Amino acid sequence: MATIRKALISVSDKTGVVDFVRELAQFPIDFLSTGGTAKILRDADIRVKDVSEHTGFPEMLDGRVKTLHPKIHGGLLGLRSNPEHVRVMKEHDIEPIDMVVVNLYPFRQAISKPGCTLAEAIENIDIGGPAMLRSSAKNFESVTVIIDPADYGPVIDEMKKNGGAVSAETNFRLAVKVFKSTSEYDSMIAAYLGEKLKGGN
Repeated sequence: MATIRKALISVSDKTGVVDFVRELAQFPIDFLSTGGTAKILRDADIRVKDVSEHTGFPEMLDGRVKTLHPKIHGGLLGLRSNPEHVRVMKEHDIEPIDMVVVNLYPFRQAISKPGCTLAEAIENIDIGGPAMLRSSAKNFESVTVIIDPADYGPVIDEMKKNGGAVSAETNFRLAVKVFKSTSEYDSMIAAYLGEKLKGGN
């Protein structure tokens, strides 16, 4: 069982996310978020800390760099059962992040728009999102990672049954889903760019 104490929420598809975080807020969980997601959560009177405040670094380069920071990825990848990892995390003031709720920039929707330029497509290639998802999925024993809004309800139901914890079986299932989804996302980008390389429209 992995008990959720800190969750990072950053979604492009905001379907159901406010209701989900309201349910999460019934547990003693601290929330981190970015940009538009942080705004809609605050508008719903949900207390949330900006990732930039958490890391001590502002979002920069037109939003290209937000979550690519040791305080994020150390918090996701650090093994809670490894005393050396725990020591190093404490030394560098890295707090564990127990849940990540992320879905990716809408690349497919962007390239489907008539007249989409290569530059516009490139700006819709998500970098930080897949990195967080993969870090979380790699450390599935400790981190619950959600990429699909369809998993909001089952995860909440399980947490209610388990006093705020998520089972190892669920975490593993969600991790597999993440690796499948990020693989498909990368394949879609590669196919699009491959067509451009061949001179396709």
